[in-house]
Amino acid sequence: MTADAAAPARPEARNPRGFADRRGRDLTTERRLVARVSEVYERWGFEPLETGAFEYADALGKFLPDADRPNAGVFALQDDDEQWMALRYDLTAPLARFAAQGWETLPKPFRRYAYGPVWRNEKPGPGRFREFVQCDADTVGSDRPEADAEIIAMACEGLRAAGLGPDQAVLRVSNRKLFDGLFQAGGIEDAGQRLTALRAIDKFDRLGWDGVAALLGEGRLDESGDYTKGARLPSGVVATIEGFLSSVATQGLSRADTLDAVARVGGLGAIGEAALTELAAIDAALGAMKVSQDAVRFDPTIVRGLEYYTGAVFEAELLLDTVDDKGRAVRFGSIGGGGRYDDLVARFTGERLPATGFSFGVSRLASALRAAGRGDADAVRGPVVVIVFSDADMQHYLDAVSELRNAGIAAELYLGRAGMKAQMKYADRRGAPAAVILGGDEIAAGQVTVKDLDAGRALAAGVSDNEAWKSERPGQRIVPRSDLVAVVAGIIAQPRTAA
Repeated sequence: MTADAAAPARPEARNPRGFADRRGRDLTTERRLVARVSEVYERWGFEPLETGAFEYADALGKFLPDADRPNAGVFALQDDDEQWMALRYDLTAPLARFAAQGWETLPKPFRRYAYGPVWRNEKPGPGRFREFVQCDADTVGSDRPEADAEIIAMACEGLRAAGLGPDQAVLRVSNRKLFDGLFQAGGIEDAGQRLTALRAIDKFDRLGWDGVAALLGEGRLDESGDYTKGARLPSGVVATIEGFLSSVATQGLSRADTLDAVARVGGLGAIGEAALTELAAIDAALGAMKVSQDAVRFDPTIVRGLEYYTGAVFEAELLLDTVDDKGRAVRFGSIGGGGRYDDLVARFTGERLPATGFSFGVSRLASALRAAGRGDADAVRGPVVVIVFSDADMQHYLDAVSELRNAGIAAELYLGRAGMKAQMKYADRRGAPAAVILGGDEIAAGQVTVKDLDAGRALAAGVSDNEAWKSERPGQRIVPRSDLVAVVAGIIAQPRTAA
């Protein structure tokens, strides 16, 4: 046997599908989005809460695509006592468990926000991951429509805090009871059949009526060859749903006019009429909070895919044009959502406890902003890099990097063994705003050379004659050593654009 034959096979370096590595710009963007949205939540009076990544599978429930095995839709394993545990698929189900455990000791209503990674064992796609970050806010213990309206208004403010203008995102609102009324009128009593139909309707904006109709019927084969079983509704009920969707699809209606249009459809029964009353109360509260008609619209095609919603549902839609890595148009659609879930805590206590909340899909929003060319300019800025020439002058380099850090400026000392040219390339790849050069001549003269890399990038982008650019040495200054911090701080303070 040869030495090569005896060597163990090397594993292939690869990511599991739907699990992304994030570094630098992307990770910083996500963290800043969480910080900005969390600040809004706290200002609205929500307290932070953190729960563990794992929950017992029976505590999570089967609210994702149902099956006999406990890891359908989630990632599950057995504990050493043979109980099934699963990674949380959202931050709401753990909140329900937490509220049920400690309800007697909590302020009522209980208002909390949370953020962190969640995991779903589902098919990944553009901007859709199996591991992603959410940032939620929920009110547990209030059945007032004003509680829903407050969550909706706060979500609008969160979108603004995330950097989206009034015409770049919209909150669409509806009520699950509208379709409950339609199903009841059509004689559809099976819960599984109803849920499958709701998930089909939830895809209306993406698949159009033909795709939804297939899912309401026998099923649909998608472009990848995957087959999704349909709800198998009677043709008469499918026709009723088509009429309902087409009658309320008119764009540009006010919230009140939309409710009037839905009421004229008829056939909603007592349950559907109650939904219209709840939505009218939400509209009144939104009006009192000066939330514009453009920021929040009523759209009865919104149902949300999770099973536990019981009333009002809301979805944040990105309106920006987005493209993929190859420049092709791609639709992100929803970047957050939520609704009322009055039965979730009752799974533990047996008593109904009203609750409502909203969740930002932080990872999805960050991907969408990047696809729209809206990356955070500051997020790509790396540390100032202090160039190293000689081991004998190491004290000078260490002094310089310490001064910058003590002044609150992110800085690093180059610790590789490459030459000047490679170090400058390194600084550029790090997104450094400036490079600090302390050669022998500068040290002897009590000076320092500061290269403004931000200015260099801007000038290089607009200069066709590379030799002319080199001769001008854009953004490079020789200043007294004592001015190092002030000069670098001035460079960082200058406005810049995303790389």
